[in-house]
Amino acid sequence: MSQKPEQVKTAPKTKKAAPAQPGKVAEFMQYLRESRLELKKVVWPVRKEVLATTVAVVALVAVMCLYLGLVDFGLTKLMQLILS
Repeated sequence: MSQKPEQVKTAPKTKKAAPAQPGKVAEFMQYLRESRLELKKVVWPVRKEVLATTVAVVALVAVMCLYLGLVDFGLTKLMQLILS
């Protein structure tokens, strides 16, 4: 006489949000504390520095737009001469 192990029928598993594990919450809180400490070490620029760099970026963008516009215009005229 052979014995078969009993099979337990279970309901199909549904996906539920996993409960927050204590280790995960602690890790997240530690991350937030460390991030806060790192942000205190940052040397934030003063208003004068921000304005100076902003003006420099806007000026560079304007120069590049002018340059690329002139190159585009020149190439367009060149193509019109070739194709006409």
